[in-house]
Amino acid sequence: MIAGTDEVGRGCLAGPVVAAAVILKEDIPGLTDSKKISPKRREFLADLILEKSFFAYGVVSSNKIDKINILNASLLAMKRAILNLPVRPSLVLVDGTFKPDLDIPMRAIIGGDSSENAISAASIIAKVYRDNLMIKYDSIFPVYDLKGNKGYGTKKHLEALKNFGHCEIHRTTFNGVIIK
Repeated sequence: MIAGTDEVGRGCLAGPVVAAAVILKEDIPGLTDSKKISPKRREFLADLILEKSFFAYGVVSSNKIDKINILNASLLAMKRAILNLPVRPSLVLVDGTFKPDLDIPMRAIIGGDSSENAISAASIIAKVYRDNLMIKYDSIFPVYDLKGNKGYGTKKHLEALKNFGHCEIHRTTFNGVIIK
């Protein structure tokens, strides 16, 4: 059983980093990197993936990101996702160059979210999960337009940080959040 894992939200100024791990039970046509798919198509594919796979998520908060840095937080999120799978994979394909520290055979693949279906599936469900979480945060912290920017450093988000300061889900060690 081959699992794929990927994370989303590394470059954001707010919110957690989210990883997913996916073991596909059957082929799903049209899988690719979540960033290359429209939001509507991502939602459609995410529903198929959830129906036709074993999957799990790993989430690391903005506070933890500030304590251990974004690379370590991304690897921790992937580790949590893999460990949360309902079945143990025989091999894990990891998007990127770094692998989480687990006693499971792993292979890091640069660009794997575009070339390996299991990684693509993980990328898609992680993105949909995180985007929906940021939409929920928008109702709590509306001045930052999290529904529109999903936590990334858009002009409107940076202006809100300048005018209102950061809130509890911002990554206070990230440039853009640090107000000098």
